[in-house]
Formats: sequence, structure tokens, C-alpha cells
Amino acid sequence: MDKAPKSALAPRRMGEIKIAPLIMAAALGCFATQAAAQPAKVDPKAVDALTRMSAYLRSIPAFEITLQTQRDDVDVYGQLITLSGGATYKVRRPDAFAIDLALPSQSGRYVYDGKTVTAYDVRTNSFVKFQAPSTIGSTLELAEQKYGATVPLDDLFTWSEGDNRAQVLTSAHFIGKTKVAGQSANHYAFRQPGKDWQIWIADGDKPTPLRVSITASDDSARPKFQADLSWNMAPQFDRDAFVFTPPPNARASN
Repeated sequence: MDKAPKSALAPRRMGEIKIAPLIMAAALGCFATQAAAQPAKVDPKAVDALTRMSAYLRSIPAFEITLQTQRDDVDVYGQLITLSGGATYKVRRPDAFAIDLALPSQSGRYVYDGKTVTAYDVRTNSFVKFQAPSTIGSTLELAEQKYGATVPLDDLFTWSEGDNRAQVLTSAHFIGKTKVAGQSANHYAFRQPGKDWQIWIADGDKPTPLRVSITASDDSARPKFQADLSWNMAPQFDRDAFVFTPPPNARASN
């Protein structure tokens, strides 16, 4: 697809987990001391929480997710800024999805029907269509490798198919129990080369990820991406949910 006009933002890719700075505050007149960092370790119970979440996601034949995102970026003046966006994922395993993106750096729609993928770009009002493999995970991998097309948190799909993310972890631990949008959640922190990331997993027998936060630890600015996820595990999709209909005057690109 045609490239959109450049903005004042330096290009960054923060939406994946091929899986925040510590804020110190002290009252006026008080001195804060930082405890010595403990040696990093991978807590098997934290890894087990990811495994349990993956198993549950694999058990859901169809789902719909609404994402509210915030992404840090560095503008041309060198200032770290935060940009908001959103996305909706409609997924029917194993061979259909429709993803609508409304992000500062990407606005459009991806539709996969088990045979082909159509990627539509709102800014240029153009779309490209290509043959695709028979599964969602393989299709997203092909889209990235061949066309450079990615979506935020595309690892949601590898989570749901199982993966080996634990092998790259250098640290993993449980933070504690909390709430996300009023829902009880278990908060975990993980570290791997180039990324520090956190995940809030719903408590109980439906352990869906409710919030994901990723910090680029290999970037001196330490930009962060965060997404809050709202889940519908029993969606009623329309007949044309996974059919792409070109908007008026949209043009096909090679």
C-alpha cells in the first residue's frame, strides 16, 4: 500500500510481545533510598500463569476483543509523548479474523477468510489482497515477513496456539492481586532481551489478559506501549463479519 505522509514521530514498533521505568516519589523534605536490586530469576509459578492463560485461550472457538491503547513515541524535537488509540479483533478459530485499527500510526482493516487476507489503509483509501495459509498464526507470520504488515499484540494469536516464550525470559515474578476495570486480576512482570513487560491476567477460571504493558529496555528513552483489553468470549458474528467490502472509491494496490 502507499505510504502515509510522515508525521513528527520517529518510527517505533511497540505493539508486539515476542513473548516502565520505576517511578520514585518522595514528599518534600524527605529523602528516598532505593533498595538493592535482587538477582533476577524466573519464577515457575509466573510462567505457569502464562501457560494456563494460553490453554484457556486455545479453548475458546471464537472471541471478540476491544483494545484501548497508549503508546509512547519520540517526536522530532526529542520529546517523549503518549498517543492513544484503539482496535477491535474479531476472531473465529482456526481460520478467520477481522481486525479494525484506529491508531495514531495505523488506521485500517485486516480481513482473513481462511484463504485470503485483505489489508485496507484508511489514509490512502487503498487495499491489497493476497493468498494466505490455512491458520491465523501462519497468516500473521506471512503478512509480517512478506508484506511488513503487523497489528498490535499480534502475539495474542501465538498465545492462543501455544509458544515457547518462556525460553527467552530472563526474569519472571508475581507482583500481586489488583483490579483492572473493576475486574480482579493477577499482576505479573517479565523481562527478556530488549523488553520489560507486564501482564494483568483475570482471576478465576477464565484467565484472559486484561492489560499488557511493554517497555523497550534497549532504548534510552524507554518508550512504553500499553493496552487494556475487553473480552467477549461468546460473540454473535454477522454473516459478513469476515468479508471485506471496499469503501467507496477505494483502489486496489499491487
